[in-house]
Amino acid sequence: MNYKPKIPLFGVNMGELVFIGIGLYDYLDISLRGLEEVKKADYVFAEFYTSFMPGFKIEEFRKIAGKDIIVVSRRDIEDDDGKIIIDKALDGRVAFLTPGDPMIATTHVALRVKAEKMGIKTRVIHGASILSAAIGLSGLQNYRFGKSVTIPFPEDGLLSQTPYTVISENKSRNLHTLCFLDIKAEEFRFMCIREALEILMKLEEINKRGLFKEDSLAIGIARAGSEKPIVKADTIRDLMRLDFGGPPHTLIIPADNLHFMEAEALITLAGAPNWVMRMIR
Repeated sequence: MNYKPKIPLFGVNMGELVFIGIGLYDYLDISLRGLEEVKKADYVFAEFYTSFMPGFKIEEFRKIAGKDIIVVSRRDIEDDDGKIIIDKALDGRVAFLTPGDPMIATTHVALRVKAEKMGIKTRVIHGASILSAAIGLSGLQNYRFGKSVTIPFPEDGLLSQTPYTVISENKSRNLHTLCFLDIKAEEFRFMCIREALEILMKLEEINKRGLFKEDSLAIGIARAGSEKPIVKADTIRDLMRLDFGGPPHTLIIPADNLHFMEAEALITLAGAPNWVMRMIR
């Protein structure tokens, strides 16, 4: 059901909606600028369905921000068109806290567009993104990444072909692929690296194009942004045996060829086996 809020008369003072990225891991990741915006807001909303921040404690954040926080669900933003936020932003100052960087999620872009069309002023306070964090932790060169892709949980036993297609296209151009792993926050389900690799191997069994083998190189990253993230590069076979601990997890499928600096970085920073040096071209 589409939400169609009342459009104010011309000349009426409108409110403001500020999208604030709160980073990757805990409540201390928010920028000073973002924290100041929260303190000035009349209403503060937050969502945690686009990503999971394992160290974020709402009560602790309330102490440093001095504000109550209203947590919204995916349904509030997507199904109800952000009505709960838009209503407050019509004539008030609203801060909307999101994991990572706010404009990475298309639902947030849609909400911002809706607000602007209604005459509500919007601004963005950027935060650390898994896009740059995962790539940086891996040591791979950011300009060698192609299109990113999400590996979703199977629906009714059916696997999405999209991850296989995107990775195949990237590999054909000798590019790396950053894979976001599906989360269902309401069910507290977070895909782990082992599950993601199992899905990719099942897709290989279906497509039979030789894209993935048990001895293919992959990079698993767990809890980027924390004090002790896990970053490990190894064969798919060995990564599937490794316990990466709690979520969130991210997976990188590298290109078939590596720059010599990438190979050295994987060995030094991600504990890759020395045979990755043979991938240098």
